[in-house]
Amino acid sequence: MADRVIVRQDSGFRTQFWAEEEGESDKGKMEAAEHMHQLNPYSMMLSSLGSCTAIVLNTYAQYHHLALEEVEINLQYNRNYKKDCETCEEVGNYTEEVAEEILLKGKLSKEERQKLLHIAHACPIYKMFKEGIPIKTSLLI
Repeated sequence: MADRVIVRQDSGFRTQFWAEEEGESDKGKMEAAEHMHQLNPYSMMLSSLGSCTAIVLNTYAQYHHLALEEVEINLQYNRNYKKDCETCEEVGNYTEEVAEEILLKGKLSKEERQKLLHIAHACPIYKMFKEGIPIKTSLLI
């Protein structure tokens, strides 16, 4: 299982989304997502991570007067099944991961790019992924 999202945000915080869901008829084709109902839950999750990261990067760059013009974040959700269980749906038979590629556009030095990469991980959504958040559920009657 794999879902892929691209989030692009310019220095004016104008954001665009493209999504590709596994199993679509035009596999490999990214489509612009203009409304949330066009995304499945995994794509929404990736969009949240990408948007948060882009906002953190653009905000930091503006505050520190860096020449960041645009951020593009390519995110992919992967469910990796164990070799002997290609079609299993049981939780213990696969691992999950999010692959993230960040493209920084603008006249930035190598040091500024490395600093921005470090800052990208200050995104609150990234921290939720990394550290996990307990979910306390109750049923309202």
